Formats: sequence, C-alpha cells, structure tokens
Amino acid sequence: MILGDAFARGGLPRAWIFGVAGAGILVSAVFAVGLLGTTTTSFSGALAVDTYAIYFKLLFLVATALVLMASTTFVDSLPRYRAEFVGLLLFATMALMFLASAAELITLYIALEMSSLSIAFLSAWAKRSRTATEAGLKYFLLSAMSSAVLLYGMALLYGLTGETRLDGIARQLSAGPSAPLLLSLAFLLAGFGFKVSAVPFQMWTPDVYEGAPTPVTAYLSVASKAAGFAAAIRVFQTALPAAEADWATLFVAVAAATMTVGNVVALVQTNVKRMLAYSSIAQAGYILVGVAAASESGIAAVLFYLLAYTATNLAAFISVIAISQLTGSEQLSDFRGLHQRAPWLALAFALSLLSLAGLPPFAGFFAKLYVFWAAIESGLTWLVLLAVVNSAVSLYYYAQVIHDMYMVPASAETRPERAPSLAVSLGISVVALALLGILSGFFFGIHDVAARTLAH
Repeated sequence: MILGDAFARGGLPRAWIFGVAGAGILVSAVFAVGLLGTTTTSFSGALAVDTYAIYFKLLFLVATALVLMASTTFVDSLPRYRAEFVGLLLFATMALMFLASAAELITLYIALEMSSLSIAFLSAWAKRSRTATEAGLKYFLLSAMSSAVLLYGMALLYGLTGETRLDGIARQLSAGPSAPLLLSLAFLLAGFGFKVSAVPFQMWTPDVYEGAPTPVTAYLSVASKAAGFAAAIRVFQTALPAAEADWATLFVAVAAATMTVGNVVALVQTNVKRMLAYSSIAQAGYILVGVAAASESGIAAVLFYLLAYTATNLAAFISVIAISQLTGSEQLSDFRGLHQRAPWLALAFALSLLSLAGLPPFAGFFAKLYVFWAAIESGLTWLVLLAVVNSAVSLYYYAQVIHDMYMVPASAETRPERAPSLAVSLGISVVALALLGILSGFFFGIHDVAARTLAH
C-alpha cells in the first residue's frame, strides 16, 4: 500500500487504500480461521500456533476493520499521507498478532516494540496539534521506559534459567521461587502494566487518549490493551507456574488499585475522551481480577471480558467520533440534549455506557459476572466486593452523561453529517454488545476452549 501510494501520481485514491486494507484483513482472517484447532509451534518454538493465539488474532483483525470503517472521515481530512496512516495501523495490527503468538522472550519483546512504535507515531499523527504531539511524545518516552523495565525482567529470567522459551523457563523454575525471581516478576508486571494501563503505570493514558486522533484512541483502547493481556497471561501462565502464588498476589494488589483509581478520578472529568480513558483504566482493573484468579476459568472469563470490552468500547469511541463531528467538541457539556439532535447516536452511546457500567442484559454485565465468579472460586471474595463497589461508583458518571443527553435541553439545533461506513461500524459494535449479552453462555463456551489450549 505504501509503495503503491509512493509511485501513484497524486497518491492512491481512498477507495484503493481502504480496499487493499480490507482485503488484507479478510485474507488474514480466513487463514486464521483455517488454523483453529491447531496446537503447534513454529520458528523453533518462538511462535505458538494455538486456539488462544488465533482467538486474539481474530479479535485484533475485527477491531482494526471496525476502526478503519470509522476513520474514513478522518482519513479524508488528511492533506497527505493517507496510505501511510492506514498502512501503519495495519503494521501495528501485525505486531499485535505476533505478540499474541510469542512463546519466546526475544520474540515477544520485538513484537511489543513494533506495536509501541507504531502506536506512538499514530498518536502524534496530527503533528500541527500540540495535544497530539504531546500525546505521541508521552507515549513514546514512557513506552521506552516501560520496555526497558520489561527487558530487565526478561534478562533476570534468562539469567536464572538460561532459557528464553517460555516452556523452557517453566522447566528450569520447577524448584520454586527465589529472590531474583520475585524481582523479575515485579519488573515483568511493571512492563505489562504500562501496556494495559494498570495503576501505577497508567499516567500516560488520559493525555494520550485525549490528544491522539479519536480513531487511534479507539484502536489503542481495545486492540493494544487486549494484546497486553494476551502476552502477560501467556508469560505468567506458561513460564511461571512455579511462582503462581507470588504473581497472583501482585495482580490482586494491582487490580484493587487500578479499578479504584480509574473510577474515582473519572468522576471529575469534563472531557469525554479523558472520562473514557479513566474508565478504560477501571476496566483493566476488572480484567486483572480474572488474571489474579490464576485459574482456567479465570482465563476464560478474561478472554470473554476482552471480547465484550472490545465491542463496548468501540461502540463508545465510534459514537464519540460521530458526536464530535456533530458538535465540534469533545466536552461532556456539549452532549446535552443529544437525543434531540441525533436520537440514534444518543441511543448507541447510552447503550455502550450501560454495558461499561455492567448493567444487564448487555455484554458488560456477563463479562463482569464471569470474572467475579472465577475470582470467588479462587477465594478472592473481598476483591470481588471491592469490584462491585467500584462498579456502583462507575454507574454515577456513566448515568450523568446519559442524563445530560436525554434530560437536559440541547443548546444548538445542528444535524449530524452522513458517514455510511461510520454508521455501519457503530451498528456492528452495538449489535455485538447486545448479542454477547444475550448469547453469553454460548460465547463463554468458546472462550473456555481457548483457555484450555493455553492451560495445557
């Protein structure tokens, strides 16, 4: 795509750019589906090909397709480098797919850096904007720091075991934890914590979410976060079962802090993207509850949660894209009376917020239910009670936005622009969050199969 754009006079037309991207995503998805049920490795064990990895690859591809459909208006507004923007988004997706399959530390690190650099460039794409430049710079610098911390944790693991393959590390650590291993666990958790916006490694999230172009923010909030969890779960479950009690305790503490900080700070936000950023931090805390359960049911619950979260958060951010086009603003005060100007758009955004809050019958409710149940089975009842309290807190700021959209008169009589591809992507996301709730038992069964391939 990038080479074709370089040699085409005047650049590739938008139809060609999105056509090539769509074809690439479709072909990749077909090959991924064809590999379902396969459990093997390639490149001398560096890449794992199993249902767990294929599940995440399909999740990334679907998320990328929906983000691209929602970004047509943004791409049209770019004076130059349209093919480069779409190409870099595809390159980031490829890196995330490698990350989900990485079964060896060096492979994992390279995939992580590929994705981090791509997302940093995408975050700063509107380089004439100070907030976008700040977002890209903050993400780049903090990503570099977290990568160094993660790499040091990997170096400690290699020093302890002489292995970089995850299964080899597990064999060498069968004797149990040691002081260097505990230090390595802390460094690994810090590195992955940055990727998933876990407290206290979340400081970049609100500024990057606010400053980056909204399609990039949508991609970052779902695909990148899911990849971080995919890699972290594979590393801790596959390579470090001997230290399960220690890393599970660390995840418990981080989960409690993450959901509490995210929800409390979200209460005072006035910018919708910053509010959703802190909401995203809180959601990471709920997902970490499932990781802390350290069980097969916990993994399955996390996988289902990530799918439900992807559909829900994409619906929320695609709604924000459309609303910002309508109002020219991302301030929550400009959402007042939205149902009078764009009733279907207000409904879609309201449904996504209700799902994020965890209300039935939407996907978010069943996602939390499965995660909390897995944690209770592992004896983490107090953590689940804290999560329930945090869910009640989150309902306040979600309900406040819905109240303003439906109960407060509109200040202007503008009408939304027609963007068919954006409407289609928003419709797919909303339907998905509803179906994942209605058919939660069916979808959870699929995720249970993926979890078992990792556990064994």
